[in-house]
Amino acid sequence: MKANIPRGMGGGSGNMQAMLRQAQKMQEDAQRVQGELEQTQYDATAGGGAVKATVDGKHHLVNLTIQPDVVDPDDAEMLADLVMAAVNEAVRAAEKDAEAKLGAVTGGLNLPGMF
Repeated sequence: MKANIPRGMGGGSGNMQAMLRQAQKMQEDAQRVQGELEQTQYDATAGGGAVKATVDGKHHLVNLTIQPDVVDPDDAEMLADLVMAAVNEAVRAAEKDAEAKLGAVTGGLNLPGMF
């Protein structure tokens, strides 16, 4: 017994080609956005601006600024905490931006191997 599949719902080659074109465009758009994100820099501060960290879209630390008055040789642990806080916040900003921009391209789909 043959099943009757409504037009537009079946596995016709035109429908499959359209889906493949759409997937290819989505991949191209995602790669373009990924390239743009990699060129973007994200800043974050800690300690009221005493430490400023800048990361790029690849989550690499590209700049670190420490105000001289926060450097206390007797409290290196506090300085280390401020550096970690600033770097982690900058990385979170980069991740959030990437998630939002790539999510807009993929419609929120998490497509493994696509990026």
